[in-house]
Amino acid sequence: MPSIPWLSENSLQFPEIDSALDDPNGLLAVGGDLSPARLLEAYRQGIFPWYEDPQPILWWSPQPRAVLFPEKVYVNRTLRKQLKRERFRITADQCFGEVLDACAALSPKRPGTWITTKMRKAYKQLHELGWAHSIEVWQQGELVGGLYGLALGRMFFGESMFSHRSNGSKLALLGLCKQLQRWGFELIDCQVGNDYLYSMGAEDLARADFKSMLETFAQPTASDASHWTLDADLLDSYE
Repeated sequence: MPSIPWLSENSLQFPEIDSALDDPNGLLAVGGDLSPARLLEAYRQGIFPWYEDPQPILWWSPQPRAVLFPEKVYVNRTLRKQLKRERFRITADQCFGEVLDACAALSPKRPGTWITTKMRKAYKQLHELGWAHSIEVWQQGELVGGLYGLALGRMFFGESMFSHRSNGSKLALLGLCKQLQRWGFELIDCQVGNDYLYSMGAEDLARADFKSMLETFAQPTASDASHWTLDADLLDSYE
Protein backbone atom coordinates (compact mmCIF):
# COMPACT_ATOMS: atom_id res chain seq x y z
CA MET A 1 0.00 0.00 0.00
CA PRO A 2 1.49 3.39 -0.99
CA SER A 3 2.28 5.87 1.77
CA ILE A 4 -0.13 8.74 2.36
CA PRO A 5 1.37 12.26 2.37
CA TRP A 6 1.31 14.18 5.64
CA LEU A 7 0.40 17.85 5.24
CA SER A 8 2.44 20.60 6.82
CA GLU A 9 0.59 23.15 8.93
CA ASN A 10 2.85 25.80 7.38
CA SER A 11 1.73 25.13 3.79
CA LEU A 12 -1.68 24.99 2.12
CA GLN A 13 -0.42 22.81 -0.70
CA PHE A 14 -2.25 19.53 -1.36
CA PRO A 15 -1.14 16.59 -3.48
CA GLU A 16 -2.69 16.37 -6.95
CA ILE A 17 -6.07 14.63 -6.57
CA ASP A 18 -5.16 12.02 -9.18
CA SER A 19 -2.73 10.64 -6.60
CA ALA A 20 -5.57 9.67 -4.23
CA LEU A 21 -5.74 6.00 -3.33
CA ASP A 22 -7.64 3.85 -5.77
CA ASP A 23 -10.52 3.01 -3.48
CA PRO A 24 -14.17 4.15 -3.46
CA ASN A 25 -13.49 7.14 -1.20
CA GLY A 26 -10.07 8.20 -2.48
CA LEU A 27 -7.89 8.93 0.57
CA LEU A 28 -5.45 11.66 -0.49
CA ALA A 29 -3.59 13.07 2.52
CA VAL A 30 -3.39 13.24 6.32
CA GLY A 31 -2.78 16.06 8.78
CA GLY A 32 -2.70 19.81 8.37
CA ASP A 33 -5.41 21.86 10.02
CA LEU A 34 -8.98 23.06 9.47
CA SER A 35 -8.22 26.73 8.94
CA PRO A 36 -10.60 28.62 6.62
CA ALA A 37 -7.81 29.17 4.08
CA ARG A 38 -6.96 25.45 3.92
CA LEU A 39 -10.59 24.37 3.70
CA LEU A 40 -11.35 26.79 0.87
CA GLU A 41 -8.26 25.66 -1.01
CA ALA A 42 -9.25 22.02 -0.49
CA TYR A 43 -12.79 22.43 -1.83
CA ARG A 44 -11.56 24.46 -4.78
CA GLN A 45 -9.44 21.43 -5.74
CA GLY A 46 -12.15 18.84 -5.08
CA ILE A 47 -10.84 17.72 -1.67
CA PHE A 48 -12.70 17.53 1.64
CA PRO A 49 -11.94 16.45 5.25
CA TRP A 50 -13.65 13.37 6.67
CA TYR A 51 -12.53 11.64 9.87
CA GLU A 52 -13.64 10.71 13.37
CA ASP A 53 -11.96 11.30 16.72
CA PRO A 54 -9.30 10.26 17.65
CA GLN A 55 -8.08 9.96 14.04
CA PRO A 56 -5.91 12.69 12.52
CA ILE A 57 -7.53 14.86 9.84
CA LEU A 58 -8.04 12.76 6.71
CA TRP A 59 -8.48 14.38 3.28
CA TRP A 60 -10.39 12.69 0.44
CA SER A 61 -11.10 12.98 -3.27
CA PRO A 62 -13.36 10.13 -4.47
CA GLN A 63 -13.32 8.43 -7.86
CA PRO A 64 -15.98 8.56 -9.22
CA ARG A 65 -17.58 11.65 -7.74
CA ALA A 66 -21.25 11.75 -6.79
CA VAL A 67 -22.83 14.96 -8.10
CA LEU A 68 -26.28 16.42 -8.63
CA PHE A 69 -27.13 18.84 -11.42
CA PRO A 70 -29.75 21.15 -9.84
CA GLU A 71 -32.12 20.92 -12.80
CA LYS A 72 -32.08 17.11 -12.63
CA VAL A 73 -33.29 16.73 -9.03
CA TYR A 74 -35.98 14.05 -8.89
CA VAL A 75 -39.27 14.48 -7.05
CA ASN A 76 -41.29 11.30 -6.61
CA ARG A 77 -45.09 11.16 -6.33
CA THR A 78 -45.06 10.72 -2.56
CA LEU A 79 -43.04 13.90 -2.10
CA ARG A 80 -45.28 15.85 -4.49
CA LYS A 81 -48.34 14.72 -2.55
CA GLN A 82 -46.74 15.81 0.70
CA LEU A 83 -46.03 19.26 -0.75
CA LYS A 84 -49.67 19.61 -1.76
CA ARG A 85 -50.93 18.40 1.61
CA GLU A 86 -48.56 20.22 3.98
CA ARG A 87 -47.04 23.70 4.08
CA PHE A 88 -43.34 24.27 4.57
CA ARG A 89 -41.07 27.31 4.60
CA ILE A 90 -37.49 27.28 3.32
CA THR A 91 -34.80 29.66 4.59
CA ALA A 92 -31.03 29.97 4.47
CA ASP A 93 -28.43 30.96 7.05
CA GLN A 94 -31.02 31.55 9.78
CA CYS A 95 -29.64 29.00 12.26
CA PHE A 96 -26.42 27.53 10.88
CA GLY A 97 -25.22 26.23 14.25
CA GLU A 98 -28.49 24.46 14.94
CA VAL A 99 -28.40 22.76 11.53
CA LEU A 100 -24.80 21.73 12.11
CA ASP A 101 -25.63 20.26 15.51
CA ALA A 102 -28.63 18.37 14.10
CA CYS A 103 -26.45 16.85 11.38
CA ALA A 104 -23.91 15.77 14.02
CA ALA A 105 -26.44 14.39 16.51
CA LEU A 106 -25.85 10.82 17.68
CA SER A 107 -28.55 8.15 17.64
CA PRO A 108 -28.85 4.36 18.12
CA LYS A 109 -28.34 4.00 14.36
CA ARG A 110 -25.38 6.41 14.38
CA PRO A 111 -23.27 6.01 17.52
CA GLY A 112 -20.39 8.07 16.08
CA THR A 113 -20.00 11.17 13.92
CA TRP A 114 -17.37 12.66 11.65
CA ILE A 115 -18.72 16.15 12.45
CA THR A 116 -16.34 16.54 15.37
CA THR A 117 -16.10 19.52 17.70
CA LYS A 118 -13.16 20.84 15.65
CA MET A 119 -15.12 20.36 12.42
CA ARG A 120 -18.08 22.27 13.82
CA LYS A 121 -15.85 25.14 14.90
CA ALA A 122 -14.18 25.23 11.47
CA TYR A 123 -17.44 25.31 9.48
CA LYS A 124 -18.95 27.91 11.80
CA GLN A 125 -15.93 30.08 10.96
CA LEU A 126 -16.59 29.55 7.26
CA HIS A 127 -20.21 30.49 7.80
CA GLU A 128 -19.25 33.69 9.63
CA LEU A 129 -17.00 34.52 6.68
CA GLY A 130 -19.88 33.96 4.24
CA TRP A 131 -18.66 30.77 2.55
CA ALA A 132 -20.64 28.07 4.35
CA HIS A 133 -24.44 28.06 4.23
CA SER A 134 -27.33 26.26 5.85
CA ILE A 135 -30.71 25.51 4.31
CA GLU A 136 -33.55 25.19 6.81
CA VAL A 137 -37.01 23.64 6.44
CA TRP A 138 -39.71 24.95 8.78
CA GLN A 139 -43.20 23.70 9.52
CA GLN A 140 -45.40 25.68 11.88
CA GLY A 141 -42.34 27.45 13.25
CA GLU A 142 -40.41 24.23 13.96
CA LEU A 143 -37.14 23.27 12.28
CA VAL A 144 -37.92 19.91 10.63
CA GLY A 145 -35.02 19.41 8.24
CA GLY A 146 -31.98 20.99 6.68
CA LEU A 147 -28.52 20.72 5.18
CA TYR A 148 -25.27 22.65 5.03
CA GLY A 149 -22.33 23.06 2.69
CA LEU A 150 -20.05 25.55 0.94
CA ALA A 151 -20.57 27.68 -2.14
CA LEU A 152 -17.61 28.55 -4.35
CA GLY A 153 -18.21 30.27 -7.64
CA ARG A 154 -21.14 28.45 -9.27
CA MET A 155 -20.78 25.17 -7.37
CA PHE A 156 -22.25 24.07 -4.06
CA PHE A 157 -20.35 21.51 -2.00
CA GLY A 158 -22.82 19.59 0.15
CA GLU A 159 -21.66 18.30 3.52
CA SER A 160 -24.52 16.81 5.52
CA MET A 161 -28.29 16.88 6.01
CA PHE A 162 -30.87 15.88 8.60
CA SER A 163 -34.59 15.22 9.04
CA HIS A 164 -36.68 15.63 12.15
CA ARG A 165 -39.83 14.79 10.18
CA SER A 166 -40.50 12.68 7.11
CA ASN A 167 -38.60 13.97 4.05
CA GLY A 168 -37.23 17.02 5.86
CA SER A 169 -33.81 16.72 4.24
CA LYS A 170 -35.34 16.05 0.81
CA LEU A 171 -37.32 19.26 1.04
CA ALA A 172 -34.15 21.17 1.91
CA LEU A 173 -32.45 19.71 -1.14
CA LEU A 174 -35.40 20.58 -3.39
CA GLY A 175 -35.40 24.16 -2.19
CA LEU A 176 -31.64 24.42 -2.65
CA CYS A 177 -31.79 23.01 -6.18
CA LYS A 178 -34.49 25.46 -7.26
CA GLN A 179 -32.63 28.46 -5.82
CA LEU A 180 -29.33 27.38 -7.35
CA GLN A 181 -31.01 27.07 -10.75
CA ARG A 182 -32.23 30.65 -10.46
CA TRP A 183 -28.78 31.85 -9.45
CA GLY A 184 -27.08 30.06 -12.34
CA PHE A 185 -25.20 27.42 -10.33
CA GLU A 186 -23.99 24.46 -12.36
CA LEU A 187 -23.45 21.62 -9.91
CA ILE A 188 -23.88 20.26 -6.39
CA ASP A 189 -21.01 18.11 -5.15
CA CYS A 190 -22.40 15.16 -3.18
CA GLN A 191 -18.96 13.63 -2.56
CA VAL A 192 -19.71 9.90 -2.13
CA GLY A 193 -22.91 8.45 -3.56
CA ASN A 194 -25.53 6.40 -1.74
CA ASP A 195 -29.04 5.11 -2.44
CA TYR A 196 -30.63 8.19 -0.87
CA LEU A 197 -28.74 10.61 -3.12
CA TYR A 198 -29.23 8.52 -6.25
CA SER A 199 -32.98 8.42 -5.56
CA MET A 200 -32.93 12.23 -5.69
CA GLY A 201 -31.19 12.33 -9.06
CA ALA A 202 -27.51 12.23 -8.16
CA GLU A 203 -25.13 10.57 -10.59
CA ASP A 204 -21.48 9.57 -10.75
CA LEU A 205 -18.96 11.75 -12.55
CA ALA A 206 -15.45 10.68 -13.51
CA ARG A 207 -12.69 12.53 -11.66
CA ALA A 208 -11.38 14.09 -14.88
CA ASP A 209 -14.81 15.54 -15.67
CA PHE A 210 -15.24 16.76 -12.10
CA LYS A 211 -11.82 18.47 -12.24
CA SER A 212 -12.84 20.20 -15.45
CA MET A 213 -16.00 21.53 -13.80
CA LEU A 214 -14.01 22.74 -10.81
CA GLU A 215 -11.65 24.65 -13.06
CA THR A 216 -14.56 26.29 -14.88
CA PHE A 217 -17.17 26.87 -12.19
CA ALA A 218 -15.51 26.76 -8.72
CA GLN A 219 -13.42 29.91 -8.96
CA PRO A 220 -14.55 32.02 -5.99
CA THR A 221 -14.46 35.80 -5.88
CA ALA A 222 -14.72 38.09 -2.87
CA SER A 223 -18.34 38.89 -3.77
CA ASP A 224 -19.27 35.21 -3.28
CA ALA A 225 -18.73 35.52 0.48
CA SER A 226 -22.12 36.59 1.79
CA HIS A 227 -25.08 35.32 3.76
CA TRP A 228 -27.93 33.98 1.65
CA THR A 229 -31.57 35.04 1.39
CA LEU A 230 -33.81 32.60 -0.48
CA ASP A 231 -36.87 33.22 -2.65
CA ALA A 232 -40.16 32.52 -0.90
CA ASP A 233 -41.71 30.26 -3.58
CA LEU A 234 -39.01 27.64 -4.02
CA LEU A 235 -41.23 24.60 -3.34
CA ASP A 236 -44.27 25.83 -5.27
CA SER A 237 -43.16 24.49 -8.66
CA TYR A 238 -42.74 20.97 -7.27
CA GLU A 239 -46.38 20.63 -6.18
